[in-house]
Amino acid sequence: MTTVLRAGLVGLGSMGRNHARVLAGLEGVTLAGVVDPLGDKNGWAQGAPVLPTVEDLITLGIDYAVVACPTALHGDIGLQLAHAGVSALIEKPLADTAEGARRLLDAFASRNLVAGVGHIERCNPALRSLRSRLEAGELGDVFQVVTRRQGPFPHRIADVGVVKDLATHDIDLTGWVTGQTYASIAAHTVSKSGRPHEDIISAVGKLSEGTMVNHLVNWLSPLKERFTSVTGERGCFIADTLTADLTFHSNASVATEWEALRAFRGVSEGDMIRYAIPKREPLLVEHELFRDAVLGQPADICTLRQGLLTVEVAEGLLESAATGLAVRLDERTMPPEGVAG
Repeated sequence: MTTVLRAGLVGLGSMGRNHARVLAGLEGVTLAGVVDPLGDKNGWAQGAPVLPTVEDLITLGIDYAVVACPTALHGDIGLQLAHAGVSALIEKPLADTAEGARRLLDAFASRNLVAGVGHIERCNPALRSLRSRLEAGELGDVFQVVTRRQGPFPHRIADVGVVKDLATHDIDLTGWVTGQTYASIAAHTVSKSGRPHEDIISAVGKLSEGTMVNHLVNWLSPLKERFTSVTGERGCFIADTLTADLTFHSNASVATEWEALRAFRGVSEGDMIRYAIPKREPLLVEHELFRDAVLGQPADICTLRQGLLTVEVAEGLLESAATGLAVRLDERTMPPEGVAG
């Protein structure tokens, strides 16, 4: 790879320090500078200059930037980069509101800039394998997607609740692996930590092709779990994204002699397969894909348009929890697809 891109990083928090580590060793990329007003007492910037403002980073001359600051700042920083003609990979969620996400989409698309959202579960080996198997029709008709994402409270999060911090992972991966959008959603939330935001959400919904979805997300559990199951006519895939394992439980074919029961299409326990799949670090895969996109090569990144859809579903979850009513999402309009979208 002869072209060397100059990348910048905004934020050296828990995710930012990992972005810095990967960027510092990424082929075809040099980490030109890092923005963090608190400096770098721990050496997380990998030797790159640490700057106080985004303006200082832009002045260095960069091809793209990774935005890994608190969610509430994504909008202003993303717009700064777009107005300066700098492509950007913005950590998930794209913004703290759908309106903010739309502004970012418009800003990058109108300037023909490459922009993406860091929905890292798309780069998890188990989910990448699952998606390819669903696209190949191995499961047949998809009936249901169930996700469980729970664990202890991340003290780094102060500006959003569990819906926009954690549930956005499950919203995005559900749409991505199935190739469907959300048609409707209903949810209940619980707030027990004394913070102004929700700590637990339980949701049920339906996708555009009729697939049922169930999401359980909380950050009040000492048990850490990252579970995704997809059930269809030929069996059930189960992905554990903590271990990057994918298993398949097949429906056994059992003849029914009882004539009265033949009309009922039941299932039986069949074989279980645990797939051997390559396990590369998801964050490295995410950076490789975005680098390739900036270079103009085909790359399956999460676009800003897809990131906006996820924020809209998250807001639908909170709206449903507040009103006690299901929310229709299939009638909401989206801007046209663009370079950034």
